Amino acid sequence: MRLIMNNPFEYVPDAACEEAFRKLTQRIEALKGSDVAADADLCRELASGKMLGVLIAEDAEGVRHTLYAFSGQLGDSGFHYPWFVGPVFDYLQTDGYFKTKEADISQQNVEIARFEAGELTRVITEYEHAEKSLDVQVADYKEKCRLAKLERQAKRDAGVADEAELAAMIRQSQFEKAELHRLKKRTAAELAPYAIRLKEARSHLDAMKEKRRADSEALQGWLFDNFRVLNARGEYRSLSEIFATTALKVPPSGAGECCAPKLLQTAYLRGLTPVAMAEYWYGAPKGGEVRRHGEHYPACRGKCLPVLGWMLQGLEIEPPLSEECRSSDTKEPAILFENRWFCVVDKPSGMLSVPGKGSAVSVQRWLEERYGAEREVKVAHRLDQDTSGLLLAAFGPEAFRLMQKMFAMRKVKKTYVAELEGDFELRGIAREGRIELPLSADWLDRPRQRVDLADGKEAVTDYEFVGVSEGRSRVLFHPLTGRTHQLRVHSASEVGLGMPIAGDRLYGKHGGHGADRLMLHAYRLEFTFPIDGKSYSFEAPLPF
Repeated sequence: MRLIMNNPFEYVPDAACEEAFRKLTQRIEALKGSDVAADADLCRELASGKMLGVLIAEDAEGVRHTLYAFSGQLGDSGFHYPWFVGPVFDYLQTDGYFKTKEADISQQNVEIARFEAGELTRVITEYEHAEKSLDVQVADYKEKCRLAKLERQAKRDAGVADEAELAAMIRQSQFEKAELHRLKKRTAAELAPYAIRLKEARSHLDAMKEKRRADSEALQGWLFDNFRVLNARGEYRSLSEIFATTALKVPPSGAGECCAPKLLQTAYLRGLTPVAMAEYWYGAPKGGEVRRHGEHYPACRGKCLPVLGWMLQGLEIEPPLSEECRSSDTKEPAILFENRWFCVVDKPSGMLSVPGKGSAVSVQRWLEERYGAEREVKVAHRLDQDTSGLLLAAFGPEAFRLMQKMFAMRKVKKTYVAELEGDFELRGIAREGRIELPLSADWLDRPRQRVDLADGKEAVTDYEFVGVSEGRSRVLFHPLTGRTHQLRVHSASEVGLGMPIAGDRLYGKHGGHGADRLMLHAYRLEFTFPIDGKSYSFEAPLPF
């Protein structure tokens, strides 16, 4: 029978994966309260948040096997647990090359910290004390010169000084200036040894840090050169070779240690053919990420796409990795209004707002084909591919500039309608309110965004619940900012509403409760257009 593997970046888990994960969680739950140290360590690590992977694979006789993996490491020493497959490259052996070199770099950190707190601090203190003492001498002499100058000026103003006294005053002024110059030279000469010692100390610190940097880079290079992964054809390639042709050039930290590479490597080494894979989050979310216990998620793109692009070679993947899994029957946009300056488009779910990397049709290209090059049409803002609803497009550069300014100055009032998974009343959420959660990109798992209270960009959403039906809450969103995935993250994050938008394949459960699309619709746009001074209000019919 022809075996077809699911695309780990775009999938809904099949029944075998779902059942395997259910059994795994039951085994984990049964360990809670165990007196065995390894069991307790496992439960503690998983409760703090881990991605768990499931792989269904067949052997040569057609017998199916289930493999499990966890992302990253368990503990600092790479603790292994018998239920799960081992690492692709076990570099955390206590007396191995990596740990030995890592210990050396850690010792360098200690020595650098000791030098900074000890010798460098002492030299800096001595320099600053000497500099301050010498500066006081110069300042005192300057003050003495200033008072003498005032005294001489008073005699001149009184007219009591004869020519001899005036000449003496000039000589005194010249002497004071020369003496000040000599004093500055003497103090500089006295300070020079302190400055030399400080420069030498800082140079020594720089040399220590440079050695640490070089040793760290060399160790990472050794790791990535020796971290070799298989594909389905039995060919090996190192992480260094895999990432050399990517935009990153070098592997990011943790590459090759996610669930999928571990599962595939183990399957290949055991002579198994992968059939189906799924990854699930277990435990609490981490670092502002929107992760929900028990939900499945696609493999991360930053670390896993290049690695799996190699490891899956030799397997038949559906859909292929090079294609986006999107519905082929996406509806066409509709023009709801147009005048000489702009048009209003009702974008269907599944269509890009502007051209992406692939050949998928976008609203921008669709408009260009409709209106021709002479109209110079350009989409003035964007909606996520999975979001439907109103888009504004401007005709000509002047109208486009004004549209951009209107959005930047928050002169366009936007209203979205969404269906959220859950009952807001049962969760005790206020009927209306404001969400202020800064967001930043998850660079190693684009296009996902994360809550970032420290360095994220401002993201503000007003909301108003308008009803509950069949386990879903309908809500009106009024975003005051326009960050990527703002409404999706503000809905799904536990520090936001804690209820993902139905059908959200990134932050919720795709297909949950019968949702075959993201249940988010840009319903209304209201603004006053600067050129004609008219107020406009547009609505797009709800598709759900």
